[in-house]
Amino acid sequence: MTPNPAGLILASASPRRQELLARLGLPFTVVVAGVVEDETPDADPRRLVGHNAALKAASVAARFPAATVLGADTTVCLEGQVLNKPADAADARAMLRRLSGRTHTVHTGLALRRGRDALALDMVVDSAVRFRDLDEAVIEAYLARVHTLDKAGGYAIQEHPELIIASYEGSLTNIVGLPLSETKQILTRAGLTPDFSASGTSL
Repeated sequence: MTPNPAGLILASASPRRQELLARLGLPFTVVVAGVVEDETPDADPRRLVGHNAALKAASVAARFPAATVLGADTTVCLEGQVLNKPADAADARAMLRRLSGRTHTVHTGLALRRGRDALALDMVVDSAVRFRDLDEAVIEAYLARVHTLDKAGGYAIQEHPELIIASYEGSLTNIVGLPLSETKQILTRAGLTPDFSASGTSL
């Protein structure tokens, strides 16, 4: 779809973010930023996702200065270590083993950029997730059912959570990749009006 040069653009290739943003009832198009993201394992996770979200939004906004561009980035952090997307199946297994029986934090950075009036709005949202105790059979069953290589931490809370998730606190949509309540807030501050009745937090 051709981007509306004065409309809302999502600077993300993530189908999950596209599905979530669609719930807000605003028309938008997708333009992938194509930037090199910071994936430093020992970086401050809130700064990391904020930086990456802003990088994506700014890159696309430079190409479409009249558009309102939303960038987002999500990562998982366990005891000071950032767990980004696994490199391969072995890496995904290792991540699930590390997360087993423990509580980690999911951070999502939101960045809104608009060149024509120099709009720049930023926000970081945090949620906590506790994993069940996972044995090797459960890990293999999960990996057989879920494509994990494009997901921070090697899992997706919306896919077969009964196998791995004990509980969570905070925004569920944040854990998926786009916190809807906060996205509504940032878009409203930018002068856009989401259809609040069209959204929700259920999956």
